[in-house]
Amino acid sequence: MAFYSEEEKTEDYLFKIVLIGDSAVGKSNLLARFARDEFYPNSKSTIGVEFQTQKMEINGKEIKAQIWDTAGQERFRAVTSAYYRGAVGALVVYDISRRPTFDSIGRWLNELHTHSDMNVVTILVGNKCDLKDGREVGTAEGKALAEAQGLFFIETSALDSSNVTNAFQTVVKEIYNILSRKVMISEEHKKDGRWMENGRSTVVLHGKEEVEEEAKRGSCCSS
Repeated sequence: MAFYSEEEKTEDYLFKIVLIGDSAVGKSNLLARFARDEFYPNSKSTIGVEFQTQKMEINGKEIKAQIWDTAGQERFRAVTSAYYRGAVGALVVYDISRRPTFDSIGRWLNELHTHSDMNVVTILVGNKCDLKDGREVGTAEGKALAEAQGLFFIETSALDSSNVTNAFQTVVKEIYNILSRKVMISEEHKKDGRWMENGRSTVVLHGKEEVEEEAKRGSCCSS
């Protein structure tokens, strides 16, 4: 998988991905590490919604991942719920050193499923795995929850970069694989003469124009 700067190439696909989880689990730093290879030890809580884009290549196709970082505080829930619309991927993040953030995962999954498609590619992320002495949630517990919910699972550290890129790549690759299978099925239907009533077979997971229009409407400020 190759990465490109914003100006180098025009993407073939645009995937909207959301980062969700309690406040201060490290969502913004995961995104900063992935998108810019940066880490902010004194970063403040996200206000509303922010997003970053990252380009990559899979099987010769240019992919733009538009990653939305949502505020974890309850007072922002009504504001950010609209931003789940159109998401095709999600990273559900907890802090391995704070059990209450792990206990909240069920609520976050319910919210994700309420406001987005049930088929969103989702990975459970146990962040801050560098805090070995402060661990309150075991790796086995995270894996068990992920298996029970049908999710991918990984532990990461935005501080030392461990598995950060892998977490995002796992989601993007799986979205692309699903899309590729849909394209193949569509091609088979075309050969068989089977079309939808409007004469088209829709295979794109989420329209590029719609995502970009949402981005224009989004609040991209932080304190």
